[in-house]
Amino acid sequence: MDTKDLDFQKRRERAMAEVQLLDKDSIHNNPEREAFFENVYTRAEGDAAAVPWADLAAKHKLADWLTENSNHNGRAIDVGCGLGDNAEALRKAGYRTTAFDFSPKAIRWATDRFPKSPVDYRVADLFNLPEEWLSAFDLVHECYTLQSIPPETLEKSIPAIVSLLAPGGILLVYTRTRPDGGEVDGPPWPLEETKTMSFAEHGLELVSREDFNLERPDRIIPHVFCVWKKPG
Repeated sequence: MDTKDLDFQKRRERAMAEVQLLDKDSIHNNPEREAFFENVYTRAEGDAAAVPWADLAAKHKLADWLTENSNHNGRAIDVGCGLGDNAEALRKAGYRTTAFDFSPKAIRWATDRFPKSPVDYRVADLFNLPEEWLSAFDLVHECYTLQSIPPETLEKSIPAIVSLLAPGGILLVYTRTRPDGGEVDGPPWPLEETKTMSFAEHGLELVSREDFNLERPDRIIPHVFCVWKKPG
């Protein structure tokens, strides 16, 4: 790791500790989550290292999937797009891409980073999606959104994500995981094993599943990358 990367990582670790303190006593209702995310982006003051979920690059699993699958001429949407790197990867692969986030500051930051991008960046609420988005997308990409909101909201957040898929569409899900009943002191709230597979309850077919770990100096973080398909 070069000096620049090491400095970024040190700033990231400090920011993660600060963000955890900010969120420690939250009650995690919808208005409070919106305020929390806006606070994180405001405190960052333009430093992406201060946004714990911003890597300034597309997730490797997404990049690999886009390389391995060549039919990218439909419509795609990136759920909870943050600073826009995953959305831009979808766009570069050939998708006509929409990307949305709960946070207006995140969307402004993304459009500032990619001022000439044809990606349609929008402020939107997963629980109140625009009607024209329903059943409209050939590819839906969800990375870390489900784990960033309280587990009790999964009963409506998972079907909301599924509702974006057009018949025959593909859903990519990238998230932390934990065993059923495993202790969690979120956020984030890694998805329980049964929840990672609950997309099947909403009519989707599992195409592939890859379990993997991200290793940190103090812990190993289980993850899963699943590919689902809506019949049609």
